[in-house]
Amino acid sequence: MTTLETSKAKSGSFGLNYPMLTKENYTAWAMKMMVFMQAHGVWEAVEPSDPKAAKDEKMDKVALAMIYQGIPEEMLLSLAAKRTSKEAWDALKIMCQGADRVKAARVQAMKAEFETLSMKDSEHIDDYCMKLNGLVTNIRALGEEVTESYVVKKLLRSVPAKFLQIASTIEQFGNLDTMSVEEAVASLKAHEERVKGKSETGKGQLLLTEEEWNKREGEDKKLLLTKEE
Repeated sequence: MTTLETSKAKSGSFGLNYPMLTKENYTAWAMKMMVFMQAHGVWEAVEPSDPKAAKDEKMDKVALAMIYQGIPEEMLLSLAAKRTSKEAWDALKIMCQGADRVKAARVQAMKAEFETLSMKDSEHIDDYCMKLNGLVTNIRALGEEVTESYVVKKLLRSVPAKFLQIASTIEQFGNLDTMSVEEAVASLKAHEERVKGKSETGKGQLLLTEEEWNKREGEDKKLLLTKEE
């Protein structure tokens, strides 16, 4: 019994749910399809161990049919001129890896924007965090991992001078590895509310504001230490 016949005899013992190719999942799709075709004994048609060996027409047709099962209908027309499973496989690789390069370029551009983003003095913390979280969401949507702690650290180092004391307190007494973005934003917003409306037109008022900041900073330290406990 040939390898293909053996595969066909055994195929009734398990069902295959073919993965569907999308614009974002080529690498994972290709790995799964390779294993599927290996399990059916037809991968040799796509990647022959001996390129000079005579092609098994039946094996090739089965491999081509399996590829067709794993792609959406809109891709079928682009493979109409491909007569072998190897030609179809190579064409899909070129098409999808080209899309992967475009995706990688978009990720790099957004990560660069994320790194250079900083909060303006006149900007509210809510508005800035919405902008920051929007970038993070878009980067994650493209399959790139962005950890919560990474976003928290970026947030704290990109705030303007009026937040430096509270940011420093959070960094010194908070656990940035476990802190959520929401927790960091809540502390920054509380500080923003405390200093809102303070006048900076006179030195005496400036000194009073600094004293109040130092007092509030001590309260924030106690709060963070309490959370740690």
